[in-house]
Amino acid sequence: MAKLTKRVVDAAAVRVKDYFIWDDELPGFGLRVFASGKRSYLIQYRAAGRTRRYTIGFHGIWTAETARQEAKVQLGRVAQGDNPSEERLLDHQAVTVKELCAMYLKDLEAGLILGKGGRPKKATTIITDTGRIHRHIIPLIGSRRVKDLAKADIAKVLKDIMAGKTAVSVKTKKLRGKAVVTGGAGTATRTIGLLGGIFTYAMEAGIIITNPAHGIRKPKDNVRDRRLIEAEYRILGEILREAAATPKFEMTVEIIRQIALTGCRRSEIIGLMWTEADTDASCMRLVDSKEGASVRPIGLAVVEYLEERRKTATGTYVFPGQGEDNAFGGFPNHWRQIFRDSPLSDVTPHVLRHSFASIANDLGFTEVTIAALVGHSKGTVTSKYIHTLDTALIMAADTISGYIQGLLDGVKFRQTTYALDRDSRKAALALFLRKASGEDALKVGEQRLAA
Repeated sequence: MAKLTKRVVDAAAVRVKDYFIWDDELPGFGLRVFASGKRSYLIQYRAAGRTRRYTIGFHGIWTAETARQEAKVQLGRVAQGDNPSEERLLDHQAVTVKELCAMYLKDLEAGLILGKGGRPKKATTIITDTGRIHRHIIPLIGSRRVKDLAKADIAKVLKDIMAGKTAVSVKTKKLRGKAVVTGGAGTATRTIGLLGGIFTYAMEAGIIITNPAHGIRKPKDNVRDRRLIEAEYRILGEILREAAATPKFEMTVEIIRQIALTGCRRSEIIGLMWTEADTDASCMRLVDSKEGASVRPIGLAVVEYLEERRKTATGTYVFPGQGEDNAFGGFPNHWRQIFRDSPLSDVTPHVLRHSFASIANDLGFTEVTIAALVGHSKGTVTSKYIHTLDTALIMAADTISGYIQGLLDGVKFRQTTYALDRDSRKAALALFLRKASGEDALKVGEQRLAA
């Protein structure tokens, strides 16, 4: 034994096997000489009835004196009951964000991650969450250990996504061609929301004790406040009429019109099945919307469209896709092509939904009525047990869808009243159209009533 100094360490001979030289002034402090010629400083101690070794670092990076100081610190911790070797092992085994996401996605696919209303997340939500994990979260912090993340790290993720750092053009399985993954405030806000949920999952699993995403100030998603004004509805009508002249866009145009006339979510219209279209009761009985089973009142414009389409329909879906019996699948790409370089290039399907609710508010309908029409959880007709609708709700649906249809067709309506039976509703719509301004409006109305 000898005091470990630079001279002693440099003079240590290389042998066939590794061996140790222990310091005679600081018990437990030593040097390991490898058969390869490398030398490293370490401490040896007992904890939990076992002999443990804790490596400080290689000679050359550490000097004998700096290693001695570190040995004193770590041996002092041992004296207080700590176990540096075990802590380092656990540290090396710490879960990374990528590994945590893999655990989360596995449970998500198994239906063990609960979403809104305490229900397992839907397939479409799983697809969206998976995309955000693989295209934003993992590229930015996938290699980081979860326990090392701080609020500042999550704030940086937010800023990086907003700045478009993770934007990329990728090949997708569901869509033809490539999809562009963009950044922006909306994407950043929703991704950080998902990340916060993943960290909550990690807390429940005992991986971390605090959520680093908690309290992050997220930007307001301006898309949620965007709505169409009357002039923009007329522009939308022109865009759709022009797009409908191209055969491949015909079905997409019809889907867009029905989203605008119902205020439904994009997925609710694209996935609408004929068994859910109850035109006799002027409603759609959605089996599995975002809020669960949901009954949606629909206006006369939508009722008559569905009845006309049903005459030549085959298969399960109102808007069928190619191949076997499935829903239409080209909507996202078609939407981008239709609105690219147009005055409404910033419009999304959700904007049409939000605009429907805004028009309803402009026309004086109450918040509860609007909630029922668009299927919010606070609405009064989201229960699967409801089989008949209130007259007032059908009147509201008639008024709003009729008003929006008029704007799309270039008609500006003034006022109207509606009743429940079909003949009365047609007569009321005729009166409505007669009160519209301009000869063109009357002509459009007469054509619409011709049946």
